[in-house]
Amino acid sequence: MKKFFIGFLIGLIVAFPLGINFGKDKPLLSNPFAAKPDIAERVKERTGELLKDTKEVIHDATKPVKEKLEK
Repeated sequence: MKKFFIGFLIGLIVAFPLGINFGKDKPLLSNPFAAKPDIAERVKERTGELLKDTKEVIHDATKPVKEKLEK
C-alpha cells in the first residue's frame, strides 16, 4: 500500500504540470507557471495579424477593378 501511494504521489507531481501545458496548447516540457506576456504585447501582436489579414482581403477585393483599369 505504501508503494501505491508513493507511485501515486510521483505520478501526480509529474502529470500536473504536463496537464497544465497540454491544456494551454504549449510545449509539454515548458514551464507551466511562466508569466504571461504583457497585455500590450498581446494586443500589438493580434492587431498586427488583423491588419495583415485585412490588407490581403482588401487587395483581393480590389483586384478585379484594378485589372479592368489596366485594360
